[in-house]
Amino acid sequence: MRIAGESGCPRMRKRWIAVVLALLLLTAAAGGLAAEPLYVHYIDVGQGEAALLQGPDFTILIDAGDLGKADVLDYLIELGIERIDLFVITHPHADHIGQAAQVMRGFAVREVWMSGYEHYTGTFEDLLDAVLESDADYFEPRTGYERRFGDLHLQVLNPTELSSYMHDTCIVLRAVYGDVAFLFTGDAEKSTEAAMVQQGLNLQAIVLQLGHHGSRTSSSLGFLLAVEPKIAVYSAGWQNEYGHPHPEVLTRLRALGIPVFGTDQFGSIVVRTDGRTYELEASKAGQFPAGWACVDLNTASFEQLQMIIHIGPERAQQIMEARAVRPFDSVDELRTRVDGIGDRRLAEIKAQGLACVKGVTDD
Repeated sequence: MRIAGESGCPRMRKRWIAVVLALLLLTAAAGGLAAEPLYVHYIDVGQGEAALLQGPDFTILIDAGDLGKADVLDYLIELGIERIDLFVITHPHADHIGQAAQVMRGFAVREVWMSGYEHYTGTFEDLLDAVLESDADYFEPRTGYERRFGDLHLQVLNPTELSSYMHDTCIVLRAVYGDVAFLFTGDAEKSTEAAMVQQGLNLQAIVLQLGHHGSRTSSSLGFLLAVEPKIAVYSAGWQNEYGHPHPEVLTRLRALGIPVFGTDQFGSIVVRTDGRTYELEASKAGQFPAGWACVDLNTASFEQLQMIIHIGPERAQQIMEARAVRPFDSVDELRTRVDGIGDRRLAEIKAQGLACVKGVTDD
């Protein structure tokens, strides 16, 4: 499946495997519908981080992966990207700016945002040189600053001011497209999360990019309750030496019923939205972490059912109507009781490991 829309967004030249969250109809008003779709790419860069927001009339890159690689550059080239309207460096750690200088020199970058925190490394100094060599505008945003890029409303939630600790100065962004919001936290930790909550900032987001690669230093309970995400995404390398994502974070998300998707398991993850509905696709099929609470076909809500791959609003409604007549005895019954679920789709649903049937008796 290729990621493209009528907007004329560049097409991926490789086949994608749809994995989770086929169109989830939100309860927002129809006024949230944007004219053209937005694609948010959480790029698989191993134990680094990079995200791309690709709209009908703008391209925004947030961070640029790790040192010694070219995966960010390759991804942008594969998408056919030639111009970057905004390049955001959340903070100057090497796993976030590893390829930033190459991006500056290889693409037409119109504007660069950085926090202003100085980091005396060769990688950071090379990035500064590349910014100075370019024609890009430079800006250091602070909490409360807002900017519009077409239908996208970009809000800066951190930093309020610089401090001596780099992660406290991390740029945190809330990107709102219609009624669908995305939250990008970089390596912001619990102290920064608490400060944003205490300030009363609007943190609500449909998709939350977990802070610090899913580390226990971030994703506090109070912060998650303030964000109320429908999906959590993290960027981490496969079997990385840091143990990301940490079990405490996964347990917290599981207790709150928030599905989590990592680039270590799912590869590059793309969320497409028209401002009211959204769908998630990934470059490789993955599975939910062991022990994840399942979505019971007989008791799950309309929204929860749509967490299951290939189950959108229409099929979720069919499941609810079918179980009202007779409870499901097994996941296999989706093939005979729901339209459009054949052998292949049923196999993918079962491989996802989310759908289940429990507590069913024969009487």
